[in-house]
Amino acid sequence: MATAGLYNTTGEWLFKVGLPGKSGVGGGILAVAPGKLAIGVYSSRLDAAGNSVRGQLAAQSIAEALGLNLFAVGK
Repeated sequence: MATAGLYNTTGEWLFKVGLPGKSGVGGGILAVAPGKLAIGVYSSRLDAAGNSVRGQLAAQSIAEALGLNLFAVGK
C-alpha cells in the first residue's frame, strides 16, 4: 500500500499523511497505522488520479490530530 495504494499520487500521499493507504474508485480510502489503528473514510467526489478529494483531507486531518505520521521527526 505504501508504494502504489493511491495510484499516481501515492508518493505525495505518503509524504503528506505518512501512512500507507489504499483508495478505490468508489470513493473510499483506507489508511493504516501499523500496530495502532486503521482509518476508513468515504466521499464520492474523485480527483484526476481517481482518489476521494474529501477522503484524503479527512484521513490527513485524523492522522495529524493523532500524531500518526510514520516519518515525523521525534517518533
